Amino acid sequence: MTTAQIEPTGTKPVNSPAQVLVASLIGTTIEFFDFYVYTTAAVLVFPTLFFPTSDPTSALLQSFATFSLAFFARPIGAMVFGHFGDRVGRKATLVAALLTMGISTVLIGCLPSYAQIGVWAPFLLSLCRFGQGLGLGGEWGGAVLLATENAPEGKRSWYGMFPQLGAPLGLLLSSGAFWILLHFISQEALLSWGWRIPFIASLVLIMVGLWVRLSITETPEFQQAIDKEERVKVPLVDIFARHKRSLFLGTFVALVTFVLFYIGSAWLLSYNTKVRQIPYIDALEIQILGSLAFGLFIPLSAKLAERFGRREVLIGTTIAIALFSFLLPVLMGGSEAGIFVFAALAMALMGMTYALIGTALAAPFPTSVRYTGSSLTFNFAGIFGASLAPYAATWLQKTYGLSHVGYYLLAAALITLLCIFASGKDEV
Repeated sequence: MTTAQIEPTGTKPVNSPAQVLVASLIGTTIEFFDFYVYTTAAVLVFPTLFFPTSDPTSALLQSFATFSLAFFARPIGAMVFGHFGDRVGRKATLVAALLTMGISTVLIGCLPSYAQIGVWAPFLLSLCRFGQGLGLGGEWGGAVLLATENAPEGKRSWYGMFPQLGAPLGLLLSSGAFWILLHFISQEALLSWGWRIPFIASLVLIMVGLWVRLSITETPEFQQAIDKEERVKVPLVDIFARHKRSLFLGTFVALVTFVLFYIGSAWLLSYNTKVRQIPYIDALEIQILGSLAFGLFIPLSAKLAERFGRREVLIGTTIAIALFSFLLPVLMGGSEAGIFVFAALAMALMGMTYALIGTALAAPFPTSVRYTGSSLTFNFAGIFGASLAPYAATWLQKTYGLSHVGYYLLAAALITLLCIFASGKDEV
C-alpha cells in the first residue's frame, strides 16, 4: 500500500483510490471477522460451555439470545461514534471503533467457562458481546463514508461496494478458521480450548487494521464541511428533528438484507449441525461456499447498479428474494446437495442486496449528519432484521416446520419492497 499522495504546497494530503478502498475494506473485514467468529461459536461451542444446565435446544436459544445483544448495542455505538464521526472526523472515529470491537473480541477468547465460574461466565460473555456491538455500530457507517465520500462522480455504488466486501470476507475467514482447526484438532479439543484461537488471533488483524487506518487523511466531503462550518452541534438531535422519514424508510429498506443473511448463516449452521446432524466440518464447508457466493455477487451488483440504477437493482433483488423464500423448505428439507444449493443461492442474493445497501442508506443524509444517520439506519435494521432472526427461524422451524421459515423471509422481503417504493429516487 502506498502512502498518502501529497499535493503541491498549500493543499491537504489526498488519499489515493487504493488507500481509500483498502482502508475501508480491511476495517470492515476485521470487524465482521470478529462478529462472525462469535456467530460460529454461538452455534458450535457456547451452548455447551456457557449454558450447560439446559437441554440442547434451550442452550442453543440462550446462546442466540447473547448473540442478539450485539444488535441492540449497535444503535448505541452508532449514536456515540456517529456523533464524533460527524463532529471530529471519520478517521479518528473509525480507529476508536476498531479498537472497541477488537478488545471485546480478544477478551471473549480469554473468558472462563460456566464450569469454572458459574453464572458469571454467560454474564461476562454477554458483556463482551455488547462491546462487539458497540464497535461494529460505529465501524460500518464510517467505512462506507470513507469509501463513498472519496468516490469520483458516478462511482459511488462501486466505491460503496468495497466496505461491503468485508462481510463475506469476514464470514469466509471466520468459518475457515474453525474449519482449519477441525482438520488439526478433535471436536472435543475444539470445545475444550481450540475455540479460543480465532478470538485471540484477531489481535493480529486489529494491528494491521490500525496501521492502515492511521495512514489515511480525512475525507474531502467532511473536510469541506469543516471549512464551510457546516457541522451540526448534536447530529443525533438533527436526525430525529429533520430526517425521521429517511431513518424510518431506510431501516426497513435494509430489513430483508439482515433477515436473509442470518437465515443463510447462523440459522443454517445451527439447522445443519443440530437438526440434520451434519458434522461440524461439513457444515462449515457449506458456510464457506455461501461466503464465496456472497463475495462474488457484490461487485456484480455494483456494476449493474451503475448501469441500470441502484434503486432498480434493489427492487429486482428484493423480488427475487421473495420468490426464493418458497424454495427454502424444498431445498432445506431435501438432500445435503439441496442444502448446498440453498446456501449458494441465499448468499448470492445477499451479495446483490448488500452491495448497494450501504450507499443507499447514506444517500438521503447531508454530510453534516451522514455518519450518524446512515449508522443508525443500518443498525436499527439490524435490530428488526437480524437480532432475532436465528432465534425466530429456529423456533419457527421447530414449532411449525421449514415452510414458516420461508414465510418469515417472504414477509421481510415484502416490507422492504414497500419501503423502497415509498422512497424517492434520491433516497435509495
